[in-house]
Amino acid sequence: MIDREPLERGPGACIEEDYRRTVAGEIRSRFLTGTSVEIVREVGPGTRFRHVLFDFDGTLSLIREGWPEVMVPLMVEELLTTGTRESTESLYQHCREFVMTLNGKQTIYQMIRLAEEVRARGGTPLEPAEYKRRYHARLMERIEVRREALRNGAARPQEHLVPGAFEMLSALRELGLPMYLASGTDAQYVVEEATLLGLVPYFGDRVYGAMDDYRSFSKKMVIERILRENEVEGSALLAFGDGYVEIENVKAVGGIAVAVASDEAGRSGKPDAWKRDRLIGVGADLVIPDFGQTDALVGYLFGVTSQR
Repeated sequence: MIDREPLERGPGACIEEDYRRTVAGEIRSRFLTGTSVEIVREVGPGTRFRHVLFDFDGTLSLIREGWPEVMVPLMVEELLTTGTRESTESLYQHCREFVMTLNGKQTIYQMIRLAEEVRARGGTPLEPAEYKRRYHARLMERIEVRREALRNGAARPQEHLVPGAFEMLSALRELGLPMYLASGTDAQYVVEEATLLGLVPYFGDRVYGAMDDYRSFSKKMVIERILRENEVEGSALLAFGDGYVEIENVKAVGGIAVAVASDEAGRSGKPDAWKRDRLIGVGADLVIPDFGQTDALVGYLFGVTSQR
């Protein structure tokens, strides 16, 4: 259920850059008639997609919804041990700011930043991997009830998926497009949670996630492998994501990127304003709040009507 072949490293392929806004100025977009599908940049009628890449958490899965409320308090606790005179409230605001700024990268990068923050306050930091282990332990406590409900059938997968996810995946499968899952979450958890959600049949072994050696994985490396092994240009790649890394990486090779500005907690059908602005800022071509209008989106991207 996971591709364990090593990813080939190109120059800088294992480095995930920090967020940097590359699109400035007034954004003029339009909406597909009667939908919440926002088109920032038109997709040409001759565009032919042959491969589709998905992010996982926040793009498809909602199992980990609320993770900042686990990560940020842990970081505040660690910074308080340095003896800093900063208030708990100011530390919380500071940590949340850099945690969300780094959102979309592998979790380890947030822990590397935590170690830097501890050191800057005169403390002796733990290894970033240890901070990550502690974070995962706490997160698992929070979300275990969700995972168990999926295991025992008390909850349906749709209750922990971005609305319309199955419909979109089914429509793409009907079009015969191979789909890939690439996540900054550790690979073992991606596989476990994708299995609980019933997503594995759509991706097969084309599932990628973070590794203990974080330099051995990046979404950029996954994209390069897709293009290299299938001998296609970047323009053949379509991507869906709620993190800036996948949007930025796909645009860098000439692909089309759909920003999933999901309202993870409310599932309101309205785009999260912060995600929308952030993802447009790195070049997203379209913005959707979820997959609730799959037929319209598929019709626009592929010029076909879903046969579901």
